[in-house]
Amino acid sequence: VQLQASGGGLVQAGGSLRLSCAASGLTVSSHIMSWFRQAPGKEREFVVGMSRSGISTDYADSVKGRFTISRDNAETTLYLQMNSLKPEDTAVYYCAASRRPIPMTDTRYYDYWGQGTLVTVSS
Repeated sequence: VQLQASGGGLVQAGGSLRLSCAASGLTVSSHIMSWFRQAPGKEREFVVGMSRSGISTDYADSVKGRFTISRDNAETTLYLQMNSLKPEDTAVYYCAASRRPIPMTDTRYYDYWGQGTLVTVSS
C-alpha cells in the first residue's frame, strides 16, 4: 500500500491549491480517508476526513467553508481543494487511510500515511 501526496507549493494569501493523494494497493472507498497537516514546531493536526461511503465528512473548524475533500470515481485518488488560503495554513499536508471505523481526528488509528506535501502561503 502506498499513498502519494502532491500538489503543494507556494501561493499568496487568498489563493487556491488542490492537493492530490494517489492511492495504490487500496481502494479509497473501502477506507476512511483524511488529510492532516503539520506546521513547523507544531503537532500534526486533523484537517478533514471522509467516511468510507463518502457521505460523511468532518472538517476542522479552522478550514470549514474554505477546504473541500473529495475523491475520484475510479476510487484511487483523494483530493483536497483549498480556497481562500491564509498564512496560518502553511504546513506539510499528509493524507492518511484507515481500514476500520476510527475517530477520524486521532492520528494514532490510521494504518497508512502519505509522505506529505508542503504548502506555503505568503502574506
